[in-house]
Amino acid sequence: MTRITTAKTAGFCFGVKRAVELVYDTAKTSRTATLGEIIHNADVVRDLEEKGIRVIDRPSDAEQGETVVIRSHGVEDSVFAELERLGISYRDGTCPFVSKIHDIVRRCSGKGSAVIIVGDKDHPEVIGIAGSSETAPYTVSDRKSLDALLDSEPGLAKKPLAMVAQTTCNIKVWDDCSAALSKRRPDAEIFRTICSATSQRQQEAAELAEKSDIMIVIGGRHSSNTRKLYDICSSFCPECFLIENASELNKIGLLTSFSDKCDISIGVTAGASTPAYIIKEVTNHMSEKLQNDEEFNFEEAIEASFKRLYTGNRVKGYITAVNDTEATVDIAGTKQTGYVSRDEITDDPSLKPTDVLKVGDEVEFIVMKVNDAEGTVALSKKQVDERVGFDKIVKAKEEDAVLEGTVTKVVKGGILVSANGVTVFIPASQATLRRDEKLDDMLRKTVQFKIIEVNEQRGKAVGSIKVVLNAAKEEAKEKFWETANVGDKFKGEVKSITSYGAFVDLGGIDGMVHISELSWNRIKHPSEVVSVGDELEVYIKELNKEQGRISLGYKKDEDNPFTKFVNDYHVGDDVDAKIVSITPFGAFAQIVPGIDGLIHISQISDKRVSNVKDVLSVGDEVKAKITEIDEDKKRISLSIREVLLENGGSADEGEETEE
Repeated sequence: MTRITTAKTAGFCFGVKRAVELVYDTAKTSRTATLGEIIHNADVVRDLEEKGIRVIDRPSDAEQGETVVIRSHGVEDSVFAELERLGISYRDGTCPFVSKIHDIVRRCSGKGSAVIIVGDKDHPEVIGIAGSSETAPYTVSDRKSLDALLDSEPGLAKKPLAMVAQTTCNIKVWDDCSAALSKRRPDAEIFRTICSATSQRQQEAAELAEKSDIMIVIGGRHSSNTRKLYDICSSFCPECFLIENASELNKIGLLTSFSDKCDISIGVTAGASTPAYIIKEVTNHMSEKLQNDEEFNFEEAIEASFKRLYTGNRVKGYITAVNDTEATVDIAGTKQTGYVSRDEITDDPSLKPTDVLKVGDEVEFIVMKVNDAEGTVALSKKQVDERVGFDKIVKAKEEDAVLEGTVTKVVKGGILVSANGVTVFIPASQATLRRDEKLDDMLRKTVQFKIIEVNEQRGKAVGSIKVVLNAAKEEAKEKFWETANVGDKFKGEVKSITSYGAFVDLGGIDGMVHISELSWNRIKHPSEVVSVGDELEVYIKELNKEQGRISLGYKKDEDNPFTKFVNDYHVGDDVDAKIVSITPFGAFAQIVPGIDGLIHISQISDKRVSNVKDVLSVGDEVKAKITEIDEDKKRISLSIREVLLENGGSADEGEETEE
C-alpha cells in the first residue's frame, strides 16, 4: 500500500506569501512591474505575466505610471536610492526577516566591523544584504571557505567581526561556521538570522525523509531554500526527486510505478516559494484523484487553501507593521490581514505598541472579530497573555510567591496592577503600610505583591502589597537589632511628623528624632525644620529592644551655637543685643541666633530700676557688656550698666543689690 505524507510546513512562508499578495493587490489599482522575479517559482511568475505584470531588471526599465514591487529577497540600498532619484512609485515586498538582516549589517558596518555573510554570493537575497553594508562584506558558503577567508585576510584579525546568515541557509552549514568563528574569534558578533520557518521546514523535511522510501521536493530549481531542502532530504533518502510541478512526475516515472499492492512510503515537502495549489496538485496526481476538467485560477487556488477564522480562534501571525496606535499582522494560513489595537497589545499604559512588538515577530493572538467583507480580522494579544498569565497567577497563589507588576490605574477602593498580562486588583487597605500614603503616588511604579484571593471561574485575582512590605519590614527589623549599636550613623527618609518629633525610616525600621534633637534653636514644631520625604543624616542615641524604640540624634556638636559663641566672644566684650523676653528679675537679650544672655534688673541702667518694663521692651536693641560665661551651665550674663558707666554715667546711692 502506498502511503503519501506531506510535511506540515511545506509551501509558502510568511515573507513569500506577503510579497505575492502585495503584487496582486498593487495590480488591482495600477500597472505593475516586479524588480526581478518576485519569488523563485516559474508557475507564479507565469501567472503574473499573464495578468500583465512585467519583470524588470533595474529601476530605469520601469515605464511611465508603472508601480514597481520589490521582491521578497530584498535589494541593495542603492536600488532604493535610484528609485527615489527617478521618482518611480514603488512598494517594498522585502521579507521582514531579510530587512532585519539589512539593519544588522548597516549597524555593524557603520561602527567599523567587517561583515561576513554565510550564503550564496550570487543569490538575490545575499546581493541585497551585501548592498546594505557601508564597507565591502565577505561572503562564504561553508566552514571551509570561512577558514580560507580568515587565513588569507590577515587584516581581519585587527578588525571587529560580525557574521550573519542568508535566511535560507542550511542549518548544519551555519552551525559549523558559527562554531568555527567563535573558536577563532570569541569577540565576533554572531547573528543567527536563519528564518525560523526555514529552520522548522528543514528539520521537518529531514525527519520525513529519514522514514520515507521516496522523497519529493517541490519548488523552483532556482530557489535557494528549495535546493537546500533537496540537499538535506537526499542525505537521508537516496530516492529523492526535485520537481517544479505535477507534470514532472511523469518524467521521473513515479505515476506509473504506484499501485495498491506497493508497500511504499512517499514523503512530500516544498520550498517557501511553492504555492499550496501546486503541492495539492502533486499529491492528487500521485493519488490519482486530480480533476483537470476546469480551467485553473491561480488566485482562487491560493485563496481556497487558506483556513477560515472565527471569533475566539487562537492563531499565530507575523508582525508586518507596527506604530504608536496599532500593529498589522499576517495571520498564518489565511489570506486575511489582522490588526491589533494598542489596547489589545498590552494593558500597561506606559508602553507603546513599538515597545512590545517588532516587525517579523511571530506572536499568538485571539480572534476578536472577523470582517469578511474587508478581509480584516481584529486580534488581541492581551487576551492570550491573560490566559497564560493567569495560570502563573494561580501558581503564585499556591506557592505563596512574590510577583512583580506595574500600577496601571487608581480606581475606587484601590489600584490595578499589571503582571504577566493579567490585571490584579489590590484594595487600598492592602496597597500601603500607612493610611496617609496617597495611592496616586503609586501610579506607573513597579511594585511587589502576593496573591491573596483567586476566582478562576471569573479570571479575577486580588493581591496585597502590604504583606510583602510587612515581611520585608520584619526581616529588616531582625537584621537591624542584630547589628545596630549606639552611635551608628544612618541616612534615612522622614516618613511622618508629630508634635513631639519626626520618624525616620532607617531601612525597614523607624526611629524617632525628638523635637529637642532637631535644632539647637528653640522651635515650636518639628515642621519648622523638616518635612516628610526629607533625607536626614542621623545617629542612634538610645536603643530599647524590649519596647522596640530607637531614639535618634540629628543635631551635630559642631553646629552648637554655644560652642561657636565661646570661640568668638569673651568676658568683657561689648555686644549688640536684642531684647527677646522680660521677667520680674531682668530681661533676656539675643546676642546671636540661638544664644541669649540675662541682663539682671540691677544691670539694666546706671540708675535704680524698680520695674524692668519701665526701661525695656521686647524688640529693643541695646549695647551690653559680657560679664560672665558659664560654660558648664551654658549661661551668659550681660550688663548695660557697665557700658553706661564706661561712657561717663554715675551710679545712684543705695542702688538695688543683686538678689
